[in-house]
Amino acid sequence: MTAEQWARTVRHQLGLGRLLPLGGPGDGAWISEEAATAVLRTAARGLVGVRLGTMRIGLAHPGDAPESVVPAPPSALRPGPLRLTAEFGATPAEPLPVTAELLRSAFAGAAAESLGLDLGEVDLQVTALLDETALPGEAPGPSSVRPEARPGPSPAGQPTAPRPAEAAPGDETLAAVAALAVPGVSMLTGLLGRPVHLGDGETGEGALPRRHARVELAVGAGRRAVDVAREVRAAVGAALPDHPTVAVLVTAVTD
Repeated sequence: MTAEQWARTVRHQLGLGRLLPLGGPGDGAWISEEAATAVLRTAARGLVGVRLGTMRIGLAHPGDAPESVVPAPPSALRPGPLRLTAEFGATPAEPLPVTAELLRSAFAGAAAESLGLDLGEVDLQVTALLDETALPGEAPGPSSVRPEARPGPSPAGQPTAPRPAEAAPGDETLAAVAALAVPGVSMLTGLLGRPVHLGDGETGEGALPRRHARVELAVGAGRRAVDVAREVRAAVGAALPDHPTVAVLVTAVTD
């Protein structure tokens, strides 16, 4: 099993979904689809008479997405505008077009102000007309990410993390301390392996002239995820003596 196949399998098992770009090609930041949709669901909870169903986020125009300047996590989406597809039920208290517009506004505000997602399109599908007297609330979404659940020894038959490139003693610790010192970082998660992965970065042109680091973390709700990720990239790159390129993967947004 290749590293990319392993990462895709683990993401599926953990319910992380796709790895969505945060910012532009030079930002080197991604967020799990599960973490992003959790924030968007929270933003819509204040709307009366609305029950959200399935939500998916992907690239709006995959063929036009540029390649990231920074090596991406395995099988992560390229930077570019995103399309949100969401199903919802609503009561007849408001006309459906009004409810849909309120949902679009809530999603767009949360994507921009809480995350930094480039949410270019929102495709809403009405799946049910709800009885006002029996509105049960939001339909269950994907299971929540549990950042504190660190992978232990893999049972037989389960994917195991590929062996990372050799790193100098203490480098992972230096990177972890630098990342945790950034305001807005709640914890390091390491849901795809180690919280800090050090190895050789590669692009389509071949090996980069310096090492590459990937840092997986959870951010607090008080700061935009993309701003935290940018600061973590700068802090980790400065903390290591060879100043590697750095990618950040946000796997959860905590309260």
